[in-house]
Amino acid sequence: MFDCIIVGAGPAGGTAAYHLAKKGHSVLILEKAVLPRYKPCGGGVSPVIAKWFDFDFSPAISTKSSTIRYTWKMEDPVQVELQTREPIWMVRRDIFDHFLVQQAQKQGAELQHNTEVTGIEFVNDCWNVKTANGTFSGKYLIAADGAKGMMAKWLGFKERKRRLAGALEVETPAPQGQKPEVHFEFGMVKNGYIWNFPKADGYSIGVGTFIGGEPQDFKGILTEYGKSFGVDINASKQFGHALCLWDGDQKLHTQKALLAGEAACVVDPFTAEGIRPSIFTGVKAAEAISAALGGDLNALETYSKTISEQWGQDMKWAQRIAGAFYRFPGVGYRVGVKRPSATVIMTKILCGELRYSDVAGKALKRLSGLPGFGG
Repeated sequence: MFDCIIVGAGPAGGTAAYHLAKKGHSVLILEKAVLPRYKPCGGGVSPVIAKWFDFDFSPAISTKSSTIRYTWKMEDPVQVELQTREPIWMVRRDIFDHFLVQQAQKQGAELQHNTEVTGIEFVNDCWNVKTANGTFSGKYLIAADGAKGMMAKWLGFKERKRRLAGALEVETPAPQGQKPEVHFEFGMVKNGYIWNFPKADGYSIGVGTFIGGEPQDFKGILTEYGKSFGVDINASKQFGHALCLWDGDQKLHTQKALLAGEAACVVDPFTAEGIRPSIFTGVKAAEAISAALGGDLNALETYSKTISEQWGQDMKWAQRIAGAFYRFPGVGYRVGVKRPSATVIMTKILCGELRYSDVAGKALKRLSGLPGFGG
């Protein structure tokens, strides 16, 4: 009998496991894939996450970047050098996620990978988690199995508030001597953007749409984009995946169980940032489960409230900004992206120094108050 079983070994699951194990709780992580495993993801991580841990992330960081470049239809470029204490981390999710789990294992957490969960059952005040490799029992359960995982449905969360966004990503080699520069292209795709995140040995290039609309030829868009970098997108394997964007506050707890990470629908609806909010839910889930194990009867309910108050309240503003920006991206690029202060503000938001609510009023006013509003 484990104190807590965590389903999913992504950032949320690994984080929760680390903090629970460090507090002396018995923890089992169940992961259907064999670690390390590939996960399509741009891999940009705010260095602010370091404050939630007491170990060095250096072994899990592929490279760092202080340069951000924006374009509109590959023209009208804006380049910004970040004046931050720590550059943006660029990670490969196979290495980063496995590194987090390894830190949890050092604290005593157990890992069963290559172990897909096939069902769950609540019996005698504990959870029985069924897998192809046997059944495991836990006093509490954290569902951190991602956007397409089954755990939320099995736990009874039938109608989650979420917006599923589509994305296509490819990992490609980079030309020799390439400076680690983050690139965002806004004009080639509707209702979203193209991202190009450098790694030590290549690019992570992807395209996504975040507010719906008609289907688009992601493959064709990426092929055209790759040509501008001298990269043949079609020479590398492409990965389509879903992003579970925040779309409203909701209950994230049930009988001795919590949702965390993308299963909790916390991806930023404006930037599509997912790693930082997933780790945040992992930290708070661990706090809640530890408190519940200590006798706090309201701990799981408090978790839902905490995520709503400390993350969801700001995502309401992020969603409003996203609606205005992606529907009228030409205006957004001119009055938002090209403003010298825009990148500074977004960097501070990603680092937790500012909230969307601090800047949303001015941002929405600029987006809606110009002649030619309509991109």
